[in-house]
Amino acid sequence: MIVHIDMDAFFASVEQLDHPGLRGKCVIVGRDSGRGVVAAASYEARKKGVHSAMPIFKSKLLCPEGIIVPPRMDRYKELSLKIMAILEKISPVVEPVSIDEAYVDITGCERLWGSPVQIAMKIKQMVREEVHLTCSAGVAPLKFLAKIASDYNKPDGIKVIMPEDVDGFIRTLPISKVPGVGKMTLPQLEMLSVYYLGDVKNVPDPVLMARFGKYGKRLRELAMGIDKNPVVTTYEHKSISTETTLSEDTTDKAFLKIHLLSQSDDVARQLRFHKLKAKTVFIKVTYSDFRKLTRSSTLDTPSQTSKKIYQEGMVLLEKLILERKVRLIGLGTSQLVPETIPVQKDLFNQTKDDNGRWGQVDKALDDIYQKFGTNSVLKATAKDKKT
Repeated sequence: MIVHIDMDAFFASVEQLDHPGLRGKCVIVGRDSGRGVVAAASYEARKKGVHSAMPIFKSKLLCPEGIIVPPRMDRYKELSLKIMAILEKISPVVEPVSIDEAYVDITGCERLWGSPVQIAMKIKQMVREEVHLTCSAGVAPLKFLAKIASDYNKPDGIKVIMPEDVDGFIRTLPISKVPGVGKMTLPQLEMLSVYYLGDVKNVPDPVLMARFGKYGKRLRELAMGIDKNPVVTTYEHKSISTETTLSEDTTDKAFLKIHLLSQSDDVARQLRFHKLKAKTVFIKVTYSDFRKLTRSSTLDTPSQTSKKIYQEGMVLLEKLILERKVRLIGLGTSQLVPETIPVQKDLFNQTKDDNGRWGQVDKALDDIYQKFGTNSVLKATAKDKKT
């Protein structure tokens, strides 16, 4: 059995948790600028038609009383780590799929925690008591059904699909709720008289393959109650990066460097959390006309320190000739290797080693962040940056 945990309006709920005056009100998380979009909306705002990815200006028209608050990703990541730690207390097989949702394989956990329903209720209780937030849970023997189930009784709900109920559930499951069925796929399926997942069984294999390719085979398997995707506990990171859309377009490199400074802290902290080092640093720029470009450089030795990553990012930015105003700046790392891989030290400059003074500072800050939150210590320049 698999449990899918999905936090309820996560970003907006965190804002209501930290700011009691926002509770019960229409909270819209996003940047209140001409190009801002809704990152999350409280359930009060959702009743007015506001939803994530909606332009901020449209959310104001639908919900004039809405309170717009800027996102605080560091705070959301901090609570996300606590939530994932709770799930790992229940089962060692946990697969985070985003900052606010995860799968938990509870097969074999019954002797410790009880029935699947009891386990899901236990998770919800622990999240409520330790993080003071609510989540919704879906329980099913198949991974894709667990995800669908978690959305059934939001917020703070639970939906359980037992093995003996799978066939009946699939037969009456609207095809629009199946992962992967979007605006382009749905009309094509309806042309084949597929309105429920169970209807896929009536479509010949050659028709499915010709129309949908590999996804046609996937649909056939799901309709038959087959999901070969297991809960995966390990994820191979190809890169770690972050980016910021500026409130105003600019060609001021000094201003862009301020963003690189805070971004280097974030990227380096993620590298250390995942016990990785990076061989390559890259910057990403999006111009006002939406043209994108990236520049990268290879480090002498793999690193996970914010100072080294920031220095490389600055060098890349300095070399860049800004052809027009910039609307987005990003910093990232790639060619990631485990931090345990031995690195040859520089004979004349030991500070290149991540175990040098700046590496020790970063690790000391990690301990502070874990206890007091990621906003407890800020670099002076990053503190004053405009967003």
